[in-house]
Amino acid sequence: MDQSDIKKYRIKFEDELFNHVLPFWETHSPDPDYGGYFNCLDCDGTVYDTRKHVWLQGRQVWMFSKLYNTVEPRESWLTMAKSGMEFLEQNAVRKENRRVYFCLNRKGDPIWMQRKIFSECFYVMALSEYGRAVDDQSYIKRAREHFNTIWSWKDDLSKVGRPSYSGQKKMNALAVPMILLNVIEEIAGDDWSAWQVKIDECIRQMLLHVHSDRKLVFENVSPDGEFLNTIEGRLLNPGHAIEAGWFLQHWAQKLNDQSLSNTATLMVRWSLDRGWDDEHGGIFYFLDSEGYSPTELEWNLKLWWPHTEALYGSLLNHYITKSEDDLEDFERVFDYTFSHYPDHDHGGWFGYLDRYGHVSQRFKGGPYKGFFHVPRSLLFCRNLLMTMDKQDSTTGQS
Repeated sequence: MDQSDIKKYRIKFEDELFNHVLPFWETHSPDPDYGGYFNCLDCDGTVYDTRKHVWLQGRQVWMFSKLYNTVEPRESWLTMAKSGMEFLEQNAVRKENRRVYFCLNRKGDPIWMQRKIFSECFYVMALSEYGRAVDDQSYIKRAREHFNTIWSWKDDLSKVGRPSYSGQKKMNALAVPMILLNVIEEIAGDDWSAWQVKIDECIRQMLLHVHSDRKLVFENVSPDGEFLNTIEGRLLNPGHAIEAGWFLQHWAQKLNDQSLSNTATLMVRWSLDRGWDDEHGGIFYFLDSEGYSPTELEWNLKLWWPHTEALYGSLLNHYITKSEDDLEDFERVFDYTFSHYPDHDHGGWFGYLDRYGHVSQRFKGGPYKGFFHVPRSLLFCRNLLMTMDKQDSTTGQS
């Protein structure tokens, strides 16, 4: 990618983030009466459900704190982050066992709790990044303490209320180690030596899902990484595998581990290649590794978040490898994503398209779609392009 292309893409990402995505969420998501954010937003920003989903509350705190910490210390961003952080601290955590609710009503009363660890993970990310924004180490200390509690649950989900039955096959999900590894990156900061054992364990578990002989990344495998010939065992989630790939790539660069870097690069390439719909464009949501019809009814929808992960994952690949193939991957994902998801009439991005690229659900925010995947990708791509521009200007490379 030459300097003119780097500049062109950087300007595009900045314009989309700062002029179209941010204003939509800054305008429509704050709850002025009870704090936190409305996350169920219709096409024009109208609130169609006042319940607050904690995954999205925590992610939005993290996102506004990250913008404040890495772009500029804009007071309005810190105010947004503070509103969400205070709402979470007051309402989200069940004090007797440190579980974090999945859904709260508008005032913060609990509605239900998942038998998973991800609400806790996104709460921890919020604590840590907000602590840096307000320069208060007590938030970061609490984030690390809470993470250690989550770590004690990860291998036995009966501790978070999930039952185990005698007929079940033992199965490990990619989501657990990959999210934990990402959380460690957020809470450890620059001095991550004390986290090395946990980092190594997350990486080890993630690599069990990578079957290089078949060029596939499985969503679920046996505890020793073996293929499971079941519906769950054959499941491919290309977007998830791409996201896991760039998570690993970040750590490969920190650890100066070339072998891990190569694997991370291939995870992104294989998953994008396998997941791409050659007939209609875009990335399938789910696939079956053996070619059976996926049982997930939404398997052929084109969701926003796999595309945002592929934008950053393929750009990061190109930055590291300088490969034209990786650049072509980035360009095809960019062309599809920017021609289908942004809505410049009302702001924000649509999240759900049918296989043919038509909007299937018009809302901009829902129980699982909030202010996270889109702005994170736009920000990370913008920052990486700034780095590329600086390096090319210094070295004269193209």
